[in-house]
Amino acid sequence: MGRTSDAKEKILTAAHALIEQRGYSGLGVAEICKAAGVPKGSFYYFFESKEALALAVIEEHWAAEQREWSGILGGDAEPLERLRQLFEATQASQQAGQESCGVISGCLFGNLSLEMSNQTEAVRERLQKIFEAQAEMVGGVIAEAKARGEATVADTHAAAQSVVAQLEGQVLFAKLYNSTSPLGSLWDNCLALLGARMPAQV
Repeated sequence: MGRTSDAKEKILTAAHALIEQRGYSGLGVAEICKAAGVPKGSFYYFFESKEALALAVIEEHWAAEQREWSGILGGDAEPLERLRQLFEATQASQQAGQESCGVISGCLFGNLSLEMSNQTEAVRERLQKIFEAQAEMVGGVIAEAKARGEATVADTHAAAQSVVAQLEGQVLFAKLYNSTSPLGSLWDNCLALLGARMPAQV
């Protein structure tokens, strides 16, 4: 295994791109290795199965997304403004992807949930925990807004789940229509869902 130092990263990078573009089920190990420019033996040196690779791709993607969400939702802006910044960052990310490859790829976690949640228990459980973590992060911001009298929800956790579901759903529509336009309604819909007003309006 002379050049294993970067082989694993090459496999992860290639698999990530291919899964975003085409999904998981139709991909073969040989195709992934070809795209990565590594021999097939390298794949099984690092990953015991294609499912193990999918989980590794999910972990890598979540690590990056979690850093981004934490930076935005844990920032210094007002609580509701942080939610708006999250929506804007999501729209900008999807727009950048479209400009790069011509199509909107959507959310990796949402795509894999639709494709794999009824097939692979390990993937289903990991994706479930990721969405729960997203809801917890959003819930903390909603709780801040509620404490300031800027949101009127009764159940903060349920409201956070609804915000994440709305975000995920609009990203799905953006992928379906290959347009970021559906993401433009996220902010107004979120305010309505939370019974919220921006601080300047309170």
